[in-house]
Amino acid sequence: MDMQMTAWMSLRSQVNAKDGNHPFSRRTLRRIGEFARPHRRRLVAFLTFSTVIAVLAVATPVLAGQVVNAIVDGDETSVVVTLAAVIAGLAIAEAAFGLLARWLSARIGERLILDLRTAVYDHVQRMPIAFFTRTRTGALVSRLNNDVIGAQRAFSSTLSGVVGNLVTLALTLVVMISLSWQITLLALLLLPVFVLPARRMGARLARLEREAADHNAAMGTQMTERFSAPGATLVKLFGRPARESAEFAERARRVSDIGVRTAMVQTVFITALTLVSALALAVVYGLGGFYSLRGQLDAGAVVALALLLTRLYAPLTALASARVEVMSALVSFERVFEVLDLEPLIAERPDARPVPEGPVAVEFDAVKFAYPAADKISLASLEDVGVLDSRGGEQVLHGVSFRAEPGQMVALVGTSGAGKSTIAQLLPRLYDVDEGAVRLSGVDVRDLTFDSLRETVGMVTQDGHLFHESIRENLLLARPEAGEDELWEVLRRARLEVLIKGLPDGLDTVVGERGYRLSGGERQRLTIARLLLARPQVVILDEATAHLDSTSEAAVQEALAEALAGRTAIVIAHRLSTIRAADQILVVEAGRVVERGTHAELMAAGGRYQELHDTQFEQSPSTAAA
Repeated sequence: MDMQMTAWMSLRSQVNAKDGNHPFSRRTLRRIGEFARPHRRRLVAFLTFSTVIAVLAVATPVLAGQVVNAIVDGDETSVVVTLAAVIAGLAIAEAAFGLLARWLSARIGERLILDLRTAVYDHVQRMPIAFFTRTRTGALVSRLNNDVIGAQRAFSSTLSGVVGNLVTLALTLVVMISLSWQITLLALLLLPVFVLPARRMGARLARLEREAADHNAAMGTQMTERFSAPGATLVKLFGRPARESAEFAERARRVSDIGVRTAMVQTVFITALTLVSALALAVVYGLGGFYSLRGQLDAGAVVALALLLTRLYAPLTALASARVEVMSALVSFERVFEVLDLEPLIAERPDARPVPEGPVAVEFDAVKFAYPAADKISLASLEDVGVLDSRGGEQVLHGVSFRAEPGQMVALVGTSGAGKSTIAQLLPRLYDVDEGAVRLSGVDVRDLTFDSLRETVGMVTQDGHLFHESIRENLLLARPEAGEDELWEVLRRARLEVLIKGLPDGLDTVVGERGYRLSGGERQRLTIARLLLARPQVVILDEATAHLDSTSEAAVQEALAEALAGRTAIVIAHRLSTIRAADQILVVEAGRVVERGTHAELMAAGGRYQELHDTQFEQSPSTAAA
């Protein structure tokens, strides 16, 4: 490794290191040990190979000095050839051990990434919906990418680097002192000239790179939001493309300027340190040559000292920043563990049982509910705020009770924010009640297994969300084992068969992000087809036709009729015309059921339901005349 390469390594270690003043945590180390335990045999082998490589790296310059001495002393050719062969053998051995160490490093690092990512991904999937409503998606993805990779470096790079550099440094110092303690001392005195600029320049480069990273992140956020279908539509509707372009160009210009400054700082630093290394070698050759001419030092020792010089500077420079690198890795681990330490509010009980067989009734028994406070479900770092919002815990449902018998349809109506969607979300356990109980066939949903609950309860929301995948993959989300005939059957029942057959790729047509390549009605009918494929016994419809035109609504209503046939249904409806045939209508206001009955009964009572009905169906004189 030459001095220029050593300079680059020193500079990059300072730039990439995070805050080295992070508090030390024994608990973090124990948890790291738990993740490393399955890989302990590979870790031992990896560290052993790293040690062997360090030994071989020091042995080569010593043998090179002996070759020079053999030539100067006029030894036999066989001696020089033998020494050269040994050097070649050591080079081959060093290369072989290097390949093995790199393979083990990659194996350990990638397995650790796999373990951490899988653990975080599985844990996040168990978090309640409230967690996702508060968390920035980009921040969460960063934990799965940047922080996991930062933690992986602790094993694949930092750990081996510390061990290898310690061995190399110790052996190099022993050999150099044995050859000439004066030259060794001089080399150590020159070390601050090499290390201190690396720290100062590294800190400056780190600031520049952080600034560039901030601007790049801002550009990434701007592109993510503006390049989505809703974002692009909003920009065009308000006529802001020019201003958006100017803002993006300004950030890009700043990144460009920082790139020029960064390149110049790097060049000045490397040039300066290369000059220092050249001067150091000149001192070694000059002083060593002086001692050699006076008979105080062999010529081969001078060559060995020159070769060992870089073996001395490289590990010393690396170890100077080792603490920062170690603490940087600990920070990454702690950021990953921070997510893993968030306890999911919804958990399956050890003695959970399946939903009883047979027709399913739904019962809400004096249900009270408050959305959880932020500190129970989120992290300030994931919300990009300094302090979590302290609000929360205010009750939104106050003793809600009703029962839907098997095959019945219960409709929930009321003004926006009354608590209708909250009631619907309690049934599939997207949230858990605070008081009272929600039951399926007489069993509290908290006592049921997740699998049986998901098989029993199906839900269609008003946004009709689809993944950026094919129609087939979006349908199979409900039942992966479904066959081709079953897919076409549910599409026929959802009134989509003709449309899908008319597409060039049929079931393999990609629907686009959030399904935006389909119209609102088509997207909603596809979610209904997915529901039909799941075959739930209980169906929840949350404003399933809220944003559709009359033609699309008619098609969706036909599909909904198929979905509701023979099933227990909880229907949230804004358009009262869609729920007149409900077996029971509940009027919800401020988290309470204020009226209940059939359409005819509620209209005859002349209460809140009639007020909502008359407001919705009120006609102007001209419309009435028409």
